[in-house]
Amino acid sequence: MIPSAYSPEAARGLWVFLEQEGGQLEGVALELLGKGRELAQARGVPLTGLLLGQGVEGAARQAIAHGADHVLVAEDPLLAPYTTDAYANVATQIVLDRKPETLLLGATPNGRDLAGRLAVRLRTGLTADCTGLAWEGDTGLLLGEVSGFGGGVMASIKCARHRPQMATVRPGIFPLPSPDPERAGRIELVPVSLEAGEIRTEILERVRHEGVDITRAKVLVAGGRGVKGDFGPLTEFARLLGGEVGASRIACDLGWIGRDRQIGQTGFVTRPKLVVVCGISGATQFTVGIKAAGLIVAINSDPEAPIFEEADLCVVDDLFPILEALIAELKRGMP
Repeated sequence: MIPSAYSPEAARGLWVFLEQEGGQLEGVALELLGKGRELAQARGVPLTGLLLGQGVEGAARQAIAHGADHVLVAEDPLLAPYTTDAYANVATQIVLDRKPETLLLGATPNGRDLAGRLAVRLRTGLTADCTGLAWEGDTGLLLGEVSGFGGGVMASIKCARHRPQMATVRPGIFPLPSPDPERAGRIELVPVSLEAGEIRTEILERVRHEGVDITRAKVLVAGGRGVKGDFGPLTEFARLLGGEVGASRIACDLGWIGRDRQIGQTGFVTRPKLVVVCGISGATQFTVGIKAAGLIVAINSDPEAPIFEEADLCVVDDLFPILEALIAELKRGMP
């Protein structure tokens, strides 16, 4: 077995990679700070944020307010946009110098890209796309919960002999922590040695996706195979409730709705106050995306649909007449 870059005995502390865009922390970084705060307190260790970029002083203060005890800041013009070469080179050196025991990253395109590079360079393991994190009681090792085989298997994965213990976590898994602007913490600038010649990536164009973020929706109306391609009533119902439309994987695979609306294991994990599930059978790979909802209402014509085991309110009927009646009632109550 190939040894890791440093031993468990030399490792100390819990780190969170603070992904940012334009000097503002991404939502998943804030979510990881909240969960990291909980994990750090349970182990009695400090929570450290690793922040790379240019002009990110505000993001460092934001991290302190959201739970970090210590923020390591590496600034350089070459770190202003995310590039694999620059971020992997700088992050690897900082990790080797400071030797954290645990490093958490968001399972975003950039987070996944960086995590894989770091794991190879540090010769350690990586638990990807976690839906839960906890300490193992007898060993204190990090347990990363992941699902597989279409959601039919849940596994807890640990990294016993290599450090750092690394995991990526999907956005929306953990709630956003409440900020405390008065919270005390330490911001430390870390020297950076980067040369333009080291960067093999050339950014030709940056295109920001302007689609909806269903992980932030307070109300969701989700449709699946049972909507038969007609998302019109769901869209109208969601609009009247001040919410957004979501979908199961099959609805997205059939091209009925965009991938930015997909809920579940291969889509997004959501935390709405209310979700109305229409024509979705309720397989585990979908329900993992709505388990944290405050209230689950399910409409399905099949009384044996698994979704009814998860729902708080169950309606066994054709979804279209039910939605038509609900829409009419909402409109009657509008001024």
